[in-house]
Amino acid sequence: MKIAVTGKGGVGKTTLAGGLARLLAEEGYNVVAVDADPDANLASSLGIPEEEMEGVVPIADMKELIAERTDSKPGTFGTYFKMNPKVDDLPEALSKVHKGVRLLVMGTVKEGGGGCVCPESVMLKALLQHLLLARKDVVIMDMEAGLEHLGRGTAGAVDAMIVVIEPGMRSLQTANSIRRLAGDLKVRRVFVVLNKVQSPDEEELVRSRLDGMPYLGSISYNQNIRRADLEGTSPYDADPAFVEEIRRIKERLFQELGVEA
Repeated sequence: MKIAVTGKGGVGKTTLAGGLARLLAEEGYNVVAVDADPDANLASSLGIPEEEMEGVVPIADMKELIAERTDSKPGTFGTYFKMNPKVDDLPEALSKVHKGVRLLVMGTVKEGGGGCVCPESVMLKALLQHLLLARKDVVIMDMEAGLEHLGRGTAGAVDAMIVVIEPGMRSLQTANSIRRLAGDLKVRRVFVVLNKVQSPDEEELVRSRLDGMPYLGSISYNQNIRRADLEGTSPYDADPAFVEEIRRIKERLFQELGVEA
């Protein structure tokens, strides 16, 4: 199963991605969590101590490795390089493993624009394609709202895209924009999770404005989650109520996809 979690900055998509990854690993799945957001915070959501992440370099910034695998020269554009670099050994070689979750920090291409055809972008797309098409792991991707890492060649392999929103019209507008972009990329199933809910009435009001997008559930506004975020620890370890909300979201997702729990 391959799941992409997205949404505008600050809505809590990393909290959901980390919670789903921890829960599925706890249930016995082989889980690869991919941090594909430039503001990389998935490690703390998974509960990986900050000191363990010191020195971890995003794959997009591994200039020597990219040059080796693509036969390119670091910092050069307009030259020939391999479009199909070897990546099948990288998930094991470059990941951090915590509580059964294998974390890969992808990074993002900072030069030449998000859509550039450069060794860095080729490397990231080849690795993501390998994760989505060649491996049998459950893959949970924490994506930026622009879905920059998902190209037409790989987006169709995503079983579900979950758009995380918070109460408010701007978040709903972002969800609709992401749904249109996902449709252009041929992503088959797009769902919504509502975060930071403070009352049943608030949840019902937002649900009434989803314009037909399937709804998986909600995560409550919770001081334990806020404290975990401030302390750089995992909400999954801080609050049993949060774990149960994630479990209900996962069960609803499995039901929608026809997956046996």
